[in-house]
Amino acid sequence: MRTALGEAGRAALAGDVPVGAVVLSAAGEVLATAHNEREITGDPTGHAEIVALRRAARKTGEWRLTGCTLVVTLEPCVMCAGALVQSRVERVVYGARDEKAGAAGSLWDLVRDRRLNHRPEVIQGVLEDECSRQLTAFFRDR
Repeated sequence: MRTALGEAGRAALAGDVPVGAVVLSAAGEVLATAHNEREITGDPTGHAEIVALRRAARKTGEWRLTGCTLVVTLEPCVMCAGALVQSRVERVVYGARDEKAGAAGSLWDLVRDRRLNHRPEVIQGVLEDECSRQLTAFFRDR
């Protein structure tokens, strides 16, 4: 999560919402790191999770990220939750809850919806205070 927090700081420096993500292999190797890139790229899908999943898939040469863990500073939104299910990650670890748009337990629970073909494990609240403070400071300064 500390690596993801560092990535989130890079997003804030670029004027984007400070969200960072890391994809770990089943062996715990860092496959990819990323941060929000919507502002710098003009891409509405430039969320940290999506960017990290794309990079991890390129590195492994496989779209199925079976056995992988995605660590992210903010609870994934609906778009990112859908990508996590589609990529077949085994686990999602997040820091701050997102009561307005969270899709991994707060507002919705898309990643654990029994109607879907894959349901990753969800671990929430890891370094939650630090993740929340980073987001709060960013929006307060804006």
